[in-house]
Amino acid sequence: MTATEFSAATREDEQEEQFQTGSVLTVVGGHFIHDTFTAFVPPLLPLVIERLSLSLTAAGALTALMQFPAILNPFIGYLADKISLRYFVIFAPAVTATLIGMMGLAPNYLTLSILFVLIGISVAAFHAPTPAMIARVSGPRVGLGMSLYMAGGELGRTVGPLVAVAGVAAWGLEGVYRLIALGWGASLVLLWRFRNVSSSQYRQRSGSLRAELPKLRSFFLPITLIVLTRSFLMVSASTYLPTFLTIEGATLRFSGIALAVFEGAGVIGALISGTLSDRFGRKSVLLAALGFSTVLLFAFLAVQGWWVLPVLALLGFFTLSAQPVLLAMVQDTLPDNRAAANGLYMSLSFLIMSLALFSVGVAGDAFGLRSAFMLSGAVSVLSVVSVFFLPGSIRNSQA
Repeated sequence: MTATEFSAATREDEQEEQFQTGSVLTVVGGHFIHDTFTAFVPPLLPLVIERLSLSLTAAGALTALMQFPAILNPFIGYLADKISLRYFVIFAPAVTATLIGMMGLAPNYLTLSILFVLIGISVAAFHAPTPAMIARVSGPRVGLGMSLYMAGGELGRTVGPLVAVAGVAAWGLEGVYRLIALGWGASLVLLWRFRNVSSSQYRQRSGSLRAELPKLRSFFLPITLIVLTRSFLMVSASTYLPTFLTIEGATLRFSGIALAVFEGAGVIGALISGTLSDRFGRKSVLLAALGFSTVLLFAFLAVQGWWVLPVLALLGFFTLSAQPVLLAMVQDTLPDNRAAANGLYMSLSFLIMSLALFSVGVAGDAFGLRSAFMLSGAVSVLSVVSVFFLPGSIRNSQA
């Protein structure tokens, strides 16, 4: 190793011990723009259902198709541990924006199905490597890094419904494609910001994944149970929320506002939870988030009118505060294979979400969405129980 190479390696090691604010915020900004466009789907779904005369099951299948390419996440994560995938991250906002902007132009269900699969591939290409990138540049404050990362996504999901509804009001469903320029602008900014970054800066130096298999088994089994049992509540309170409210008699504008309130409160929850988990332990914060979100879903179903909004704010705060903690736990558990571990977690999460999206749609067709929401709340009780099966004690446990 030359003196220059040794000096560069030393600087990278020093950087890994620090919280690199500029690098973290660069990735967080990309997450914000990317997820602004993915948040178009829930508020536009009622219009797509009406335009193509779809059942709730067919609509749920569409969003499930968007989740299905998550099966690629472990492979993408493995590659991200070995080589730089920064161009996937750079261009994902542009590609995702383009595909979602074309929703209103799709002439039939088959075309929409293909479109949603392609959206899912773009989403996977962005979300598999980015949490590991955040962990790499967060130093000892992984919880804070994950909070900022998730807050960026939640803020995008807050703004997204409002932008989508405004676009429909201005140009109709078919004219939403005009907003694609925002996604391409974001990708150009990311390309400029990454122009002088070495290919290795955001790449994790990985260890043997085979050696981590015992840890994978003891950790990922309870994590899978948590993700499975909370996913029904998640999709009910986010993807199906505008559809549920419009069926209950709300206007599209009120439904968009309600979703924005849910996601906006989630931004605050995401900012706070990861930081709290650095101090008080991952499992204790996760337990509180899952417990309160379960209770608040039933409270949401019990209120009417404008009282829906404050309850949704609390529901969003607790429901969405769980994700930064889960991501931080994944990074803590496999620090030498962060992207691969995150890819596996994201794959499980998105595939389970696909099942939940389809199942809630089927239940909504069979029994009504209100009953489907109640069943989702009942199942989410099991997520609270599953926390106790995670390795380590509840108090001050980091993994």
